[in-house]
Amino acid sequence: MRRRLWALVGADHLPAASRRKLGIVAFLYFLEGAPPAILWEVLPVYFRVSGASLGAIGGLRLLELPYSLKVFWSPLVQRYGDRRTWMCGCLVAAAAAIAWIPFVEVAHPGWVVFGLVLLLAAASATQDVAIDSYTVGLVDPEEQGAANGIRASAYRVALVLVGGVLLVFTPLIGWTALFLTAAGLLVGLAMAAPRVPRLDLPAQARRAWKAGFLAWVGTWRAVPLILFVLSYKLGEFAIGPMIKPFWVDQGRSLFEIGLVPTSIGIGLSVAGALAGGGFITRFGVFHGVWVLGLLQAASNIGYAVVAWGNLGGLGLYGASAFESFTGGLGTAAFLAFLMNVCQKEQATVQYAFLSSLFALTGRLAGAVSGLGAESLGYGNYFAVTFLASLPALVFLPWVKPWIRETRAG
Repeated sequence: MRRRLWALVGADHLPAASRRKLGIVAFLYFLEGAPPAILWEVLPVYFRVSGASLGAIGGLRLLELPYSLKVFWSPLVQRYGDRRTWMCGCLVAAAAAIAWIPFVEVAHPGWVVFGLVLLLAAASATQDVAIDSYTVGLVDPEEQGAANGIRASAYRVALVLVGGVLLVFTPLIGWTALFLTAAGLLVGLAMAAPRVPRLDLPAQARRAWKAGFLAWVGTWRAVPLILFVLSYKLGEFAIGPMIKPFWVDQGRSLFEIGLVPTSIGIGLSVAGALAGGGFITRFGVFHGVWVLGLLQAASNIGYAVVAWGNLGGLGLYGASAFESFTGGLGTAAFLAFLMNVCQKEQATVQYAFLSSLFALTGRLAGAVSGLGAESLGYGNYFAVTFLASLPALVFLPWVKPWIRETRAG
């Protein structure tokens, strides 16, 4: 069983030391996925069933702007402290925000709700900086395909356990117990984070972060890279905030939403991420980015067809399964690309810069997603999100020189 799993992600040829690294990567990205499980999987459903409008749900995505601004404080993570300490502190801060949410009014979100969502997003984004930086430094080029399949999968496992499973049990335990349980889990993860091996940055890399960043991105050659990163995940981010409200408005129960698009769906995305990691190991990052990215974009059409044709439960399940699996494929490819183009000792700021770029378009697209769905209708809006996925592919010929290919065989 274990041997087949290593073969699936393209790691069957790697030595034992590399596989131990992959285990660390899996743990770290479970940590990274835990706060967003509440932010993305639970809160949209909680707000909708509590009476919040689609416009308000989409607008709350603006409060996730820390994911787009984290590059501005990423030098602090590069310059000061152990990255494991940053992980612990961020998890505790996220837990505090989550524990407070069920005690405030969310039907008509006010300043307290805004502050809690903003704190949760800022803590999660800062933890991302520390974990992404640590991982780029840990993983060698020949391990990147397998590592990116595993980290995308571990992230989604966290979404299932912290988001989907708790949603399934909400009718039994209630919303307050859900949020308090999630907060307790995050505190437990914070206590476990220091168990990963220490991985220090060289003193020179800490001091010279600005020079390293400007030498890497301060030329015209970086323009296609920036445009590509800005647009690659646009379609996924545009459709994401409206998927759970679409299920709610289709009359589906909380149990069904927690089970199908969340738990089973994320399970399928785990399979997709593992398969995507294996594809990248065998065929390279460039082929992974365009082939798997195109499949991911096509999944948005599935939801459009369901909305247009009123296909009922089976159609909805099919669209969800296709979207989940191809989402895993595309995420593995994009993570591999981001890791590949960053330099190990300067990855804290470089990776934060790139992930801030795609998060920026994601937050802005998410912020207007509710207005788009309300004005165009679900079906037409989902079709527009497919079209929004395509422009990134135009930049691929200019982006290819950034990629350092390593593949099996």
